[in-house]
Amino acid sequence: MNVLLIGSGGREHALAWKIAASPVLQKLYCAPGNPGIAQEAECVDLDVSDHHAVVVFCAENEVSLVVVGPEAPLVAGIADSLHEAGIPVFGPTAAAAQLEGSKGFTKDLCDRYNIPTGAYMRFNNAPKAKAYTRETGAPIVIKADGLAAGKGVTVARTVEEALAAIDDCFEGAFGEAGAEVVVEEFLEGEEASFFCICDGTNALPLTTAQDHKPVGDGDTGPNTGGMGAYSPAPVMTDELVEQTMERIIKPTLRGMADRGTPFTGVLYAGLMITESGPQLIEYNVRFGDPECQVLMMRLKDDILMLMKAAADELLWTMSARWIDEAALCVVMATKGYPGPYEKGSKIRNLEAASALHDVEIFHAGTALDGDEIVANGGRVLGVTALGANVKAAHDQAYMAVDLIDWPEGFCRRDIGWRAIAREK
Repeated sequence: MNVLLIGSGGREHALAWKIAASPVLQKLYCAPGNPGIAQEAECVDLDVSDHHAVVVFCAENEVSLVVVGPEAPLVAGIADSLHEAGIPVFGPTAAAAQLEGSKGFTKDLCDRYNIPTGAYMRFNNAPKAKAYTRETGAPIVIKADGLAAGKGVTVARTVEEALAAIDDCFEGAFGEAGAEVVVEEFLEGEEASFFCICDGTNALPLTTAQDHKPVGDGDTGPNTGGMGAYSPAPVMTDELVEQTMERIIKPTLRGMADRGTPFTGVLYAGLMITESGPQLIEYNVRFGDPECQVLMMRLKDDILMLMKAAADELLWTMSARWIDEAALCVVMATKGYPGPYEKGSKIRNLEAASALHDVEIFHAGTALDGDEIVANGGRVLGVTALGANVKAAHDQAYMAVDLIDWPEGFCRRDIGWRAIAREK
């Protein structure tokens, strides 16, 4: 079967790498792709915001399935256009993608279907948001309602920090995403990422993972799109997985179906594991990045068949198996990220690093300058390794990181620290 993968980041490179291994794949296209993805797929110059052009490309190239990697095209309704043209797609409609496209929408759904989450209020102006924040006190969480590339959330430790975050939102720091703000209760606990593949009715739980959002070691500094991840996440016991399915995932699928907007694709629940059990922080409607990298490293089964089953509403016929080894991904970013950074610095010695045993280097923000790989974004590489446990995967990943010659890059040096502490 011919497949079109949409996206250009580390998540899409990991998906391309795994899809390319499928025995049922005939041809893999990616739009727009990156130099790493080009090793697995034919990268095509296709404007994915032009839905008609995507439909025409699929018809001309006999594409049997479109896999949408990032959230923005889903929120923009690319799945709707493909459905209308009779082209199978793995990813939710625009109405269902509101689970990520609007944090307020998700909080309202949780309220209606008794899904455990932090208390919240929605505001469309700064004075009322600030008054509520002063009344509630800190710590408190300020969220831009819309898509902000993982940067629209502030966990404010003081009221002053919260008020500044509210100003950032309403003064345009996150564009239209900040036109509305959700002010949310601060939840105490440990975060975990939980993924399911869904077909509108059924949910197939995947393995667990844990992301590292803050830019600095020890979870310091501003939040990013993710500086590293590992799988499995020891905090997610079998009991907590069952609670998450029964209290969070299944009610969400029922609620979305009740609304007439059934959810198909990847449902990614960002969880806080509290003393009272798992609570939902937020939903994403696609694989996490860099969680996707560690999930694809550990998945035994054919990801393409799982996606096709979800698109065909046949997920009940499928299962997902995982290798016993742990996987860990270290994100290498351009110095300055998540603030301003410069593009174009040369990255060398990738071949030696990727030649290490059980190491894959997934490209996120890279480009070609002649024959050389250069940095072309904030998060640039996802150096991913397997190991007998998280500590072993950590050591292997950092061995690869240290072989890469890129003075303009940096990474956190403590990815996996919670799991490693547990292993000790």
